[in-house]
This record gives sequence, C-alpha cells and structure tokens, in this order.
Amino acid sequence: MTPRTRTRRRTEALSRERIVEEAVELLDADGEGGLTFRALSERLATGPGAIYWHVTNKDELLAAATDALVTVALTVGPPAAGESPEDRIRAVALGLYDAIDHHPWLGAQLSAQISRSPSGTVTPRIFESLGQPIRALGVPESSWFTATSALMYYVLGAARQNAANARTFGPDVDRARFLDAASSDWEALDPDEYPFTRAVADQLRDHDDREQFLAGVALILAGVGQARRA
Repeated sequence: MTPRTRTRRRTEALSRERIVEEAVELLDADGEGGLTFRALSERLATGPGAIYWHVTNKDELLAAATDALVTVALTVGPPAAGESPEDRIRAVALGLYDAIDHHPWLGAQLSAQISRSPSGTVTPRIFESLGQPIRALGVPESSWFTATSALMYYVLGAARQNAANARTFGPDVDRARFLDAASSDWEALDPDEYPFTRAVADQLRDHDDREQFLAGVALILAGVGQARRA
C-alpha cells in the first residue's frame, strides 16, 4: 500500500460531514475566533492534513457550517393541508430564529455571506423559502423582490439582535430584573425630549422576545397585503 493510498483511506474515514459537525460544536463553544484547524484536529484526533483534504481553508469551513445549519432550519417539510402562505412564512422565520438563537455565531455569518456571496448556496435558499409563499399570497410580480428582501432582512436582523440580547442574560443576570431596571431608566428620561420612549417603557418591561419577533413578521405581512391589494 502506497503512502498516498493510506492517506486516501484515512481521509475517506474522516468525512466532510463529520468535520462540519465538529466545527459547529467548536463555534458554539468558542466562537469564530476559536475555530482553528489545530483545535479542530485535536477534537477529531487527526492531523490538519486530513482536514485540508476535505476543506481548503477556514472561510470554506465557516461557509459549510453555515450552510448545514440553514439547511436544517429551512427543513419545514411540504405544505400541510390547509397551510396558508402566512403559516409557511412564520415556520421559515421561526426556523431561522431558533437556529440563530441556538448558535450565537450564525447571525454574523449569515450577514457576511449574504453581503459577500449572494450567489452562494445560503442566500438563494433563504430567498426561495420566503419568496415562494410571498408569491403565493398574490403579491404583484413587480414587488416580489422588494417584499421578500424586506422580510428576509427583518427575520435575520431581528433574530440576530434577539440572540445578542439573550447572551446578555448570563448566569449572573436575571432577565426580568434587567428589563425592569431598563424600563425604569426609560421612565426617568426627560418627558419633553423622550415622550415616546417613556410611553412604551412598560412594554419593554413585559415583552416576550419570540412573540415580539412574530409580531414584526405579522406587520410586514400586513404591508405585503396592502401591496397585493394595490
């Protein structure tokens, strides 16, 4: 058996899927800065060369990890009997919301990929998952791109911000107490300069992140409904 044959057999045993799975776990634990081929090699009990056989560099590995999570997030199955386009949009939105919530690094990677590689696998997949039900709502074709873009940017941006907010509440921070203190600070603002912020202080104190996220989706869909009737 030649050295080349032995190397091929080792790399075949170490699949790309396994590398990506371990990369996701490393990213979840240590963030993007902690994802190195050395750290990944230690987790996989192999040498960097075996990993490079499947993945050429860190950017490709990040893209593969992002793609894998988006694939799972968007696997909502075929439309069920009686499922409306609005139901489908909410299912897709919540799938992405939960993925970003569970994997804190994912939101930044999605933003980067949408900006840098709009023709890659991630952007078209998300756009298609939201765009098909937008079209099914009867939105005029001239508004398909704008409506779907607005929805996609809201879903990804709001999900990323909510995930960042959630990370604020570590083991030493009580969410209810934190929000109560923030609401009290808003209530203490100058009433002439901040009348609106003072007026919604109680809503900050009592809000639920997931319900707020879905309410935003509903607002966009209400606007889409106006475009449909125009």
